[in-house]
Amino acid sequence: MRPHAVHAVIAVKSLDQAKSRLADRLRPEHRARLVLAMLTDTVTATAAVGEVVSVTVVTPDPEVADLARALGADVHPEPRGPHAGGLNTALAATAAALRGAHGPIDLLALQADLPALRPEELSDMLAAAPRGLRSIVVDHEGSGTAALVVRDPVAALDPRFGPGSARSHIEAGAVDLTGDWPGLRLDVDTAADLDRAVALGAGNATRAVLHDIGWPGGVHEPVPHVC
Repeated sequence: MRPHAVHAVIAVKSLDQAKSRLADRLRPEHRARLVLAMLTDTVTATAAVGEVVSVTVVTPDPEVADLARALGADVHPEPRGPHAGGLNTALAATAAALRGAHGPIDLLALQADLPALRPEELSDMLAAAPRGLRSIVVDHEGSGTAALVVRDPVAALDPRFGPGSARSHIEAGAVDLTGDWPGLRLDVDTAADLDRAVALGAGNATRAVLHDIGWPGGVHEPVPHVC
């Protein structure tokens, strides 16, 4: 394995719980399509980064799992049971499984809804993350966490996603990376976020869905893929 290679982990909820803050603008089936499209753009951008040697999606949803496999990602089942613990437990369990399979490795946890992510942003962030430490990229709102990276092959991922996660991660010792990575910082929860992603340059899958469902605001058709 290449030195300092990174294994990425992305967690996705069940589609029937998808993007509730967009419920006033999109029907449930459209929200589900949007989640799948944003995941497609996130995984595609992440997998294009040379330092990233694997992408694993952890999810309880079979449709999400099928899409992840079609994109070339691995799939890890979300922990079940009364003490499963939600997103952070799912990420931690997947990180532990990756370490169990590959030995000491660096880890990256990403939000699944980064439709404007560019591979060069992620590559630059990984280069900026200091060795031997846990680092975060704070989201565009300033309180959440868009990415958590552990540039230490044995330190735990220790994810603390949720309300106020940026502060929680920093208080636990994570370094706040300050690079100019607008696509990496732009996770989508609201209609305003989605409009920002479109203006910044959302990926092909997201733009295709928005065009198809008639999202207002100057959505252009996807750029054809050139072989």
